[in-house]
Amino acid sequence: MAFTLDPSGAASAKPVLIIAGPTASGKSAAALNAARLTNGVVINADSMQVYKGLPIITARPSPEDEAATPHQLYGWLEPDEVCSAQRWQDAALAEIKQAHLTGHLPIICGGTGFYIETLTDGLPPAPDIPPDIRDAARAEVAADMAAAHALLQAADPATSARIEPRDAQRLARAIEVWRTTGLIPSEVLNKPRIAPTGLVFHRLILMPERQTLYERINRRAAQMADMGALEEAAAFLERGLDEALPAMKAVGLREFGAASRNEISIIGAIEATAQASRRYAKRQFTWLRGRSAASEILDAQYNSNYLPKIEEYLDKIGLTAP
Repeated sequence: MAFTLDPSGAASAKPVLIIAGPTASGKSAAALNAARLTNGVVINADSMQVYKGLPIITARPSPEDEAATPHQLYGWLEPDEVCSAQRWQDAALAEIKQAHLTGHLPIICGGTGFYIETLTDGLPPAPDIPPDIRDAARAEVAADMAAAHALLQAADPATSARIEPRDAQRLARAIEVWRTTGLIPSEVLNKPRIAPTGLVFHRLILMPERQTLYERINRRAAQMADMGALEEAAAFLERGLDEALPAMKAVGLREFGAASRNEISIIGAIEATAQASRRYAKRQFTWLRGRSAASEILDAQYNSNYLPKIEEYLDKIGLTAP
């Protein structure tokens, strides 16, 4: 079976398959198998896998898997760059357009909910930030992150509640919007979103039983160590990058980096990485539950035994044909 699409663009709305789920749920394998069934292109929607230099720690698809079928937006940015949701959306839409033009099915794969929401619903209209305001906001956050968060909390509790106190990038962005528009960020961000046109999104969400997923997360953290996570973390940290950069927040980077310097044991790094991954998965579960009504749910940890279910779903929504 293979996906078919008239490359002339005659169809009024072109399909996009989204495969989402918490970390370690088997999204990458599910996307690879779906791509094989549909002549698809896998497009990354993981905010850490966009960066070069951390294939083990960010659990990127293996080189063999990436070579088996087209994979886009994996390791496409240098670690000293910032991938905003807008930047990712622009790149993803370009890849989707290219896939459709060449008769391929675009398959969005990842667990970064904000990226997926940006793609399907659009971003709220955002103002252009003057360079002087941007520089001042970033300097303010860098000088005293706690004070900057407290300032935002006093002015805009709704926005501050959505921003972790140590999330320098989002904190500075909120202050930039505030200073540029004179409006608190929640007033700006509550304006209507502008969704992409001409696309129809089909969502497949992997929702394993919680304990099963946590056990998989624990095993994967140990496997990362066996694959060379300590050496990868040490080499990455030797670059001396700014601590505020998004790539520096990859789960496991600090933990395996500390083990590489003998500050903690390898076992300690594995346990700390697994714990941070479980916390992240918990947040992902919360986001995914809010989107389950409009999605097909696979209540399992994905493995090859569930390939027929994937094929059945693709058939049901008309993405395969004899």
